[in-house]
Amino acid sequence: MSSTQILKGILEGCLLSIIAKGEIYGYEMTEKLNSYGFTMVSEGSIYPLLLRMKKEELVATHHKKIPSGGPKRKYYTLTPKGEDELKEFKQKWSAISESVHELLGKEG
Repeated sequence: MSSTQILKGILEGCLLSIIAKGEIYGYEMTEKLNSYGFTMVSEGSIYPLLLRMKKEELVATHHKKIPSGGPKRKYYTLTPKGEDELKEFKQKWSAISESVHELLGKEG
């Protein structure tokens, strides 16, 4: 299994967690992911996920002017449904990561 396949399964939860910390725009999310070691995630790869998350009403968007006068940026915030989804992701991730950690620790 490639790291890309594993990453696809957890990226949505990671994006929800980043957005939960406060409104944020796409490029800024990529920078945050990079700062946590997700250097293989490009800005272009998160937009399809964000679009799906918006369609599923997990996130809401609004546009803001930027101080430098450039084009407006689309900012993302969590909806109540997104907050519930994040909570569920954290529970599932905790259970899965504990199981994998235990399994890998017993090998040898």
